[in-house]
Amino acid sequence: MKQLTHPIYEIVSQVADEVGIKAYAVGGVVRDLLMNRMSKDIDIVVVGSGIAFAKAVASAISPHIEVSVFKSFGTARFRFMDTEIEFVGARRESYSADSRKPAVEDGTLQDDLNRRDFTVNALAIPLNGPDKGQLIDCFGGVDDISHKLIRTPLDPDITFSDDPLRMMRAVRFASQLSFDIVPETFAAIQRNAHRLEIISQERIVEEFNKILLSPHPSRGINLLKDAALLQYFLPELLELQGVETINGRAHKDNYLHTLEVVDTIAWQTTNVWLIWAALLHDIAKPITKRYDEKVGWTFHSHEFVGSKMVGKIFKRLKMPANEKLKYVQKLVLMHLRPIALVEDIVTDSAVRRLLFDAGDDIDDLMLLCNADITSKNPEKRRRYALNFEKVQQKLVEIEEKDRLRNFQPPVDGIEIMEVLGIGPSREIGIIKTTIKDAILDGTIANDHDEAFQLMLVEAAKLGLKPVK
Repeated sequence: MKQLTHPIYEIVSQVADEVGIKAYAVGGVVRDLLMNRMSKDIDIVVVGSGIAFAKAVASAISPHIEVSVFKSFGTARFRFMDTEIEFVGARRESYSADSRKPAVEDGTLQDDLNRRDFTVNALAIPLNGPDKGQLIDCFGGVDDISHKLIRTPLDPDITFSDDPLRMMRAVRFASQLSFDIVPETFAAIQRNAHRLEIISQERIVEEFNKILLSPHPSRGINLLKDAALLQYFLPELLELQGVETINGRAHKDNYLHTLEVVDTIAWQTTNVWLIWAALLHDIAKPITKRYDEKVGWTFHSHEFVGSKMVGKIFKRLKMPANEKLKYVQKLVLMHLRPIALVEDIVTDSAVRRLLFDAGDDIDDLMLLCNADITSKNPEKRRRYALNFEKVQQKLVEIEEKDRLRNFQPPVDGIEIMEVLGIGPSREIGIIKTTIKDAILDGTIANDHDEAFQLMLVEAAKLGLKPVK
């Protein structure tokens, strides 16, 4: 079979022989080796103290390596040659019904493999001793890799009831690796879906983000829906499902549309927050949906209502309430703006205002907007594509000419107050707005002298004069 090549393995082998214990590479690193995938981290299991062994290995490499110790989990890790190396002692686990935190005791390698989540992760390679380099596969993990299957090593009901986060991980691996979850394992997820309620929102989101970053997020999201997991953390997405018809007029299925947009965005970026914006861009459509006899189905202000919903969803899921939240809210709020330009005559003024409002997020907004065009009408898609090119070209031209990305007025409030000899007031706001609008409308250039002259004109209209 293929060989483990990272330098850490030979060091581990030598130290394990010196201290007289058995060491194994286990789990994902073995799976990835068999699948010709790069591993971002390496897990080492020893029959003994993982913490003590980690310190011994680190010391053998360099006295300057810092070892992070997690006593409650019996694990330790350090970074070596751009790889995270984690060490743990072989163990057996038992769980209580109201927690995914197990009671842990020392065990054998077999005990350790028994507790693994899936057969494809229950693989081990001895790093020392007479069987060094010989694959250990107790549960048919190699066959499951070759057939692209996800299944649990032991009874799936016990596996998922013990640690419900494994249900999210099953979907995540299926989405990341393009594997199928075997029917008996998937049925067990459905039976145990309610157990997800004992998992922290942070851990759920951590797995969900990995699904969003997989090659086809829609695959994972649909599995979450079919497994009845999605309803426990993002029920708003389920509300997008379905098509309603009145008088022969139907709207599109906004759930399927959303997944198409998410997939399109995920193929173009690894920015998970942009993918979140794609996921939530139409989240308010069920709330804002109305039927009008003249125009059919409408979703007025769904972008505004949706941006408010983003904040509530982030708070509930304990996601960051910082610039990431503001970024997603902004893209959801603005996702119709470029579309409106595509549908209308593209004016310099409209493009300037789009640049001004979007700032550095304009490129991401345009990606989202382009992905949002999912019409199955070839002529409509062709027309949108041509007009979209015009908008993008205008953005480039105006950005080069007017420098409006993250625009700051050439005459600010402080200068206006100094020139007119007044403090903060309604008049200052009026003058600043007039200057900004004049620049965005193209009436004056984004230039200090022209803005200063306009300030004097507007001040005179308000009965204000420069101080001498």
